[in-house]
Amino acid sequence: MVGIVVVSHSQKIAEGAVELAKQMAADGHIAAAGGMEDGSIGTDVAKILAGIEAVDQGDGVVILVDLGSAVMSSEMAIEMREGGSQVQIIDAPIVEGTIFSSVEASIGSSFEEVVEVLAGAKAYKKF
Repeated sequence: MVGIVVVSHSQKIAEGAVELAKQMAADGHIAAAGGMEDGSIGTDVAKILAGIEAVDQGDGVVILVDLGSAVMSSEMAIEMREGGSQVQIIDAPIVEGTIFSSVEASIGSSFEEVVEVLAGAKAYKKF
């Protein structure tokens, strides 16, 4: 199953997105990597790396981010990895993307299919 890591500057935002996604994809491999180790605002490369490792089941991992430095921290975490499956940062809305990708991954879709769903999440209209 494709894993999902939610990277936000806020621990509460990351955890909230994961909580919502788990309502629809309870068996999904989803990790929240929000905030700094001490709970303050920021992004923590070590938390992101731990999230990737926690959800990597061999089918790939997608990372959803909130702001620019979350991208930089995620790129650093990816570079620090030793082995494992494909990991890609995806430009998609963090809440919708987390939910859509988690549901898609939970039905056994491939990495490419999950990435495709995330591309659609970027254009998703709420009304």
